[in-house]
Amino acid sequence: MSGEKAAYWIAHVEVSDVETYGKYAAIAPEAIAAHGGVFLARGGAYRQMEGTGRARNVVIRFPSLAAAVACYESPRYREALVFAGVSAVRDLVIVEEV
Repeated sequence: MSGEKAAYWIAHVEVSDVETYGKYAAIAPEAIAAHGGVFLARGGAYRQMEGTGRARNVVIRFPSLAAAVACYESPRYREALVFAGVSAVRDLVIVEEV
């Protein structure tokens, strides 16, 4: 990692159109992997302790904040976002580790 701190995408998602969201899910992992992203949590069981919950929760580790932002801004991920934008309500934050 050469001194850089890892960064994480933390997403909370409520899918309204499974078929269209599937198109996002078919493209996004390619862009994420190309930027060094690794899925740590992807759906699965969860327990909402505070705030508003969403049915799908995702955590992805990137080698750096710059890599995480570059992935989000990449043409391939932007292509995937077209499908996510019309098929789900999402919150996504990128946070650097301490």
